[in-house]
Amino acid sequence: MTDQTLAIDFGTSNSAAAVLVNGRPYRLPVEQGAETLPTAVFFPANKGRMRIGAAAARALTSGEEGRYMRALKSVLGDPLLHEARLIEGRRRTLSEVITAFLTAVREAAEAQTGQRFARALSGRPEHFHTRDAARDAQAEADLRACYAAAGFKTVDFLFEPEAAARAAHGLGRAGEIGLIVDIGGGTSDFSVFRTEDGRPRILASHGIRLGGTDFDHAVSMTHAMPLLGYGGTLRREMGEGLLPVPNALYADLATWARIPFVYTPETRRQVAEMQRLATDRRAMARLATVLEDELGHDLAFAVEAGKIGANGDGGAGRISMGLIEPGLAAPVTGDTLDAALARHRAPLRAAAAETLEMAGVAPEHVGAVVLVGGSSLMRMVPEEMQALCPGAELRMSEAFTAVVDGLALASAERG
Repeated sequence: MTDQTLAIDFGTSNSAAAVLVNGRPYRLPVEQGAETLPTAVFFPANKGRMRIGAAAARALTSGEEGRYMRALKSVLGDPLLHEARLIEGRRRTLSEVITAFLTAVREAAEAQTGQRFARALSGRPEHFHTRDAARDAQAEADLRACYAAAGFKTVDFLFEPEAAARAAHGLGRAGEIGLIVDIGGGTSDFSVFRTEDGRPRILASHGIRLGGTDFDHAVSMTHAMPLLGYGGTLRREMGEGLLPVPNALYADLATWARIPFVYTPETRRQVAEMQRLATDRRAMARLATVLEDELGHDLAFAVEAGKIGANGDGGAGRISMGLIEPGLAAPVTGDTLDAALARHRAPLRAAAAETLEMAGVAPEHVGAVVLVGGSSLMRMVPEEMQALCPGAELRMSEAFTAVVDGLALASAERG
């Protein structure tokens, strides 16, 4: 067997792997025939085999005892990555968890192809952390170390929107200016390109730390968390007047990467005390149930489903919270979804405008906006891009696989 390069799109929400076969990307069905898999792991309570992707989600939703973890990419560059925590009977760091996920992807790819992959070409966002060069560099170093620990001797990185541009279909006529808009789970990345000889030439790239998990957080805080006591009040132990319910726990519970760490004895004691003093004891009792039964991820999945439903043609979704209390649900309409996400519109448009400015391209000269990444399907994204570039044609690329396809194409130049 010879060393081959494995293209890996390690995403905040979803990941994919591919190789180049006869000059074309071949996406590896790493998990049960699917070309992508959720970036998630599940450690069973009985110390059984770790599961990844959809299998991890099934273990969680089936009620199996264990620890589910998702959105691990978001902690790269953060000291939290290297803090050892007790996870189902063993102390592990999140760095070790990411390494285990990448190892599983490599081993699955090798089993399917019969090849050994000592080299990886990985996508990376323009910025893991917006306008923080030190943390950005640390995040790439962290990810590089995880790849090395996962058995790759060499790893190279390519910016994700540049990879997506390589794979974009229908780039248009020679000389056309295009804007790649790649909205992933954790970051939003932009590249301006000019079509030359049927291929894109990158003129400028830029990105910000904002993505689908932030959208989920906003919907959760505005729709689900009020039913758990968020925004409520507590009676004072002594004296008159009321105090606001602390926000920190709700913010953690609405953040995919932090959910596993809210189930502590200290947090449960804090909520029991808040329940005693709450003016809305029923809502606080629901919060206690979430912690006691460890339903944070179930709630996060329900929020994601409600967001997607409200973003669809019908404009109506529902956050089902029946596991917390029978019949409990939070409706999500197109209008309430827009209100929840309103504050994210300006940063998206500003980042795209800044990319155009970096490229020296006026918005009216953009002929095509190519949407990439699962979260680009949120209707506010094409709305904002169309408002910025009113003369551009909106084109949908392969939302979930454009980056890994582009990485596979680029691997020919690196191998």
